[in-house]
Amino acid sequence: MNGGDSFQSILRRVRACDYLTVAQLFLQNNFLLEKPLSAEDVKPRLLGHWGTCHGINVAYANLKAHRPETTFILGPGHGFPALQANLFIDGELEKIDPHATRDVKGIAYLCRNFSWPGGFPSHSSPFTPGVICEGGELGYALGAAYGLALGHPEKHIAVLLGDGEFETATALASLNLQQLVGDHHYNGRVMPILHLNGYKISAPTIYGRKSEREMNELIRGFGYQPFWIDGDAPCAFQSALKDAERVNHPFLIFRSEKGATGPKAVDGKKVAGSHLAHQIPLPDAKTDPDQLKLLSQWLKSYDFSELFKTEKGFEL
Repeated sequence: MNGGDSFQSILRRVRACDYLTVAQLFLQNNFLLEKPLSAEDVKPRLLGHWGTCHGINVAYANLKAHRPETTFILGPGHGFPALQANLFIDGELEKIDPHATRDVKGIAYLCRNFSWPGGFPSHSSPFTPGVICEGGELGYALGAAYGLALGHPEKHIAVLLGDGEFETATALASLNLQQLVGDHHYNGRVMPILHLNGYKISAPTIYGRKSEREMNELIRGFGYQPFWIDGDAPCAFQSALKDAERVNHPFLIFRSEKGATGPKAVDGKKVAGSHLAHQIPLPDAKTDPDQLKLLSQWLKSYDFSELFKTEKGFEL
């Protein structure tokens, strides 16, 4: 597969995961949009977090394409529908839950049971393949990664950190761990990726307001070499991953829009690129015809029918 084909495959995977993420957040019926979206298709209670999810899907797809054996640790576990979409597409979820089949029935099962009593939680949880802590405990991901690296030189571990999470004392203190783990041949390699989307639940993030120079000095001060990724184009992400292979302690800074690919504005208020994208950007989709129309347009924008064939499954 050449570079262009690889980039297209990454983009297709991200689109599929974005669609499944939104479907988990909103839909209880009509999962393939085989008829016009109606209020009856929308869940009665909308609970979850969208703003970080596209960035999670971009990072996961690029890491999988670059080095498939990478262990992925997710800091912002509130973006669980994105992680679950990836695990579903790869068949990892089906290994522990035989109902999560990669077909129409499995998609219905995935969506209906997300953030539902007795189903899948809104945050990552320990019953999910590979998850070792609950997703609401922001700040512990980097420390967990270094713990996993100890005594496992075969492991290559990527840690996606939210920029709101990066404000926690635990996350910042964990940056010192690379000096303890060092370059010893009997430990694994840890690569932090800061998802710099500029906003947390109700306000801009501190690091979203810092200049590149300030960020570079901060990261270098902890002993890492920073690499910047601007936007979600696969060519930029893959280039940064290749450059990061050449240094002992890389630190990727992935700068993208909060809530990218979602609604730009709702009821006259900016959503994508603001804190309003953090949770459910269309909270009244079931009762407001205008928001229902926006949800339909949002879902259709991913052209999921091109990526998922009823007879053949996913074509990514």
